[in-house]
Amino acid sequence: MSLSLRGVRMGALALGIPGVLLTVYFHWLIFFEVPTEASMGIVQRIFYIHLPAAWIAFLAFGIVALCSAVYLWLGEEKLDQAARSAAEGGVIFTTIVLTSGPLWGKLAWGTWWTWEPRLTLTLLLWFIYLGYFMVRNATETPERGKRFAAVVGIVGALNIPLIHMSVLWFRSLHPQPVVARTDGPQLDPQMLNALLWALAAWTLLFFALFLLRYGTARLEGEVEAREAAARRRPSAPASAGPGPSGPASPGPVSPGPGTSSAGGSG
Repeated sequence: MSLSLRGVRMGALALGIPGVLLTVYFHWLIFFEVPTEASMGIVQRIFYIHLPAAWIAFLAFGIVALCSAVYLWLGEEKLDQAARSAAEGGVIFTTIVLTSGPLWGKLAWGTWWTWEPRLTLTLLLWFIYLGYFMVRNATETPERGKRFAAVVGIVGALNIPLIHMSVLWFRSLHPQPVVARTDGPQLDPQMLNALLWALAAWTLLFFALFLLRYGTARLEGEVEAREAAARRRPSAPASAGPGPSGPASPGPVSPGPGTSSAGGSG
């Protein structure tokens, strides 16, 4: 195996420990350093959770699409394992987006949910990648399920630019972009600093989780390959030798010519 358990553990620790420390740090910035936004007030601080989670979800699904496309081309099992690992992380971070978004919307807009373009497209993205996992087990053979899932992973990623551009193309309750702009970020420097630390922290955490899950998937693949090889191996023919209880006992002995049935001579 090209990726050892020790390598997985060390890589995950190297990424995960700084990720956890930076997560604590950016939460400290959110509560004690970042100024309160003028129009929305303290509820705007959800922004530092909501936006990085969306970016990491998009990154994860981009990895899914890339690995899936190359998997369809080359058929390498490890590419499917990488795509599946990234998809799991993407679903987790999209769930954070869909949890923090309605909370922010309730406090800012007065409603938990509204079918505006960006929210609707993000929910659609979440369902697409839930379908990615369902289709893997909905076919007769695992190989066909993996190929179908790869197609879903590629098609789902096409939704990402639509989500980003939806606030520009359609009427939306979401504010206009304040960071990813052609004329540069339109954000207070302290706010931008906290946002970038949050993005760095969760990027490290995502890749730590991705590495752990990928290593586990490689081990699962090894076990499945061995089990499949064992099932294909022909069984050995039954042995004609003595059984486990020892040599067979001799049959009844016929009396010799010098003996009678009474045990004596005439």
